[in-house]
Amino acid sequence: MNVSSIRLQKLISEAGICSRREAEELIQKGRVYLNGVKCTTLGTKVIPEQDRVTVDGILIKPRRKLYLALHKPANVICTCKDPQERTTVLDLLPAEMHHVYPVGRLDYDSEGLLLLTSDGEFCQKITHPSRGVNKIYYVEIQGPIQKDIISKMLHGVKHEGDFLRASGVKILRSNNTRSCLEITLKEGKTREIRRMLDTLGQVVLTLRRIQIGPIKLDKLPLGKWRILTKTEIKLLLEA
Repeated sequence: MNVSSIRLQKLISEAGICSRREAEELIQKGRVYLNGVKCTTLGTKVIPEQDRVTVDGILIKPRRKLYLALHKPANVICTCKDPQERTTVLDLLPAEMHHVYPVGRLDYDSEGLLLLTSDGEFCQKITHPSRGVNKIYYVEIQGPIQKDIISKMLHGVKHEGDFLRASGVKILRSNNTRSCLEITLKEGKTREIRRMLDTLGQVVLTLRRIQIGPIKLDKLPLGKWRILTKTEIKLLLEA
């Protein structure tokens, strides 16, 4: 089978017809036809650009895969739906783009660069731990920063059974009231920077992710998004 093939239920789901589980039910009920023939076998592979798929006689047209960069504000959650009805990242996008989902996560109370996509394979490649894609954060903490704190961040600290470690720390400026740091992570565990600094007795004032791999936040306004270029997508996959 051609490498560009995908499962039939995935094609139906990605076209925005229904969820993947609901697509499986449609297939089992005999409501899906593949190239004019009823298909009731789950897991059947199709090539979106070549095969003709219909549901209840309606032709399924695969959606264009999207790759977005978003400047997430604080107090916006990185999920597609929230039981508590808080603002989600999808609320910042046009309705026709609501089939994308976050690539990784960014803390609810943090802001900065977040990638979103409708390409599951791309998402898995970027977020897999073995890739170790660098994520860079701009962090402001209260008071001056001590050299021993930097050393401990680079060597790693333990917090509630997790080993938390920065792969790079750069002091941008520091005075008696505030210090500005550039912190690089490879793993990006839940609230890793906040937990690490809290363990070391530091108070975080601002936390903003400014880069993921080769993609920079730059001047993207808060709450706004843009489509990644083909070159950026290629560089991300090579990162």
